[in-house]
Amino acid sequence: MGNTVQKAFSSDPYPETFGVPQFDAHYGFSGKREERPKIKATKEDMIAVKIEKRFRDYCVDQYIELLRCHQKKYPYVRRCATEQYDYYKCEYDDQVLRMKEYERERRLLIREKEKMESQKMEVIA
Repeated sequence: MGNTVQKAFSSDPYPETFGVPQFDAHYGFSGKREERPKIKATKEDMIAVKIEKRFRDYCVDQYIELLRCHQKKYPYVRRCATEQYDYYKCEYDDQVLRMKEYERERRLLIREKEKMESQKMEVIA
């Protein structure tokens, strides 16, 4: 249920889940925001390693390291716990960051809607 039901019953605006952000990334921040590190793996690298499309996300570098460790230490793949932890931590941090950005977009859309409504009320009065 969650977000779909909330969108159906709420009059608040919601950002597109997979859309491009509508607001500037630095809007609301006094200084510069820290940029995320770039992905080192290229598309050709991912194809060469035969990574499935569902794993081609922000954490693909850690996933490649995990696969290399599994290949190197097979059949003792339990010894790749550090690489596995790094990959899972990256996935978790990425999910948290995306949720925060979604919530930030939603709140800015609500703020913009309230501002437009208040301007309409001033024109009417």
